[in-house]
Amino acid sequence: MKILIPVDGSEVSTHALKHAHDLAKRMAKPATLVVLAVDESLFPGVERKIGADAANRLHEENFARMLAPARKALARSKVEHRFVEVVGEVSDGILRIAKKEKPDLLVMGSRGNGAIKGTLIGSVSLKVLNHATVPVTIVR
Repeated sequence: MKILIPVDGSEVSTHALKHAHDLAKRMAKPATLVVLAVDESLFPGVERKIGADAANRLHEENFARMLAPARKALARSKVEHRFVEVVGEVSDGILRIAKKEKPDLLVMGSRGNGAIKGTLIGSVSLKVLNHATVPVTIVR
């Protein structure tokens, strides 16, 4: 079984990762966790203004921040896992990687580090839930 877990460094996404990890440990057959970080593309013209190297450094810093809690949570795990980094619109990036990876399950937090905090379910979670072709578990 393969489980895709999008993370953004938030407490809710880390909780979703731990839920997926616990699920993977209980499987009869070994499961693989694919931990995904999607960094928003820069506004048009920004990369040209700051340069490609600076844009790449910015994305790398963002990936490091988003994946740090996941790397810590999985540091001693015996569950097979790997990390994927993608630049683009978040929900589209999640759906694109889900199509490519063909997971059996997608586990994600109800809301993350987006602009509108405190909503019951975030716009990214809602879009993924409505467009995913695999079962989706939303963790609060």
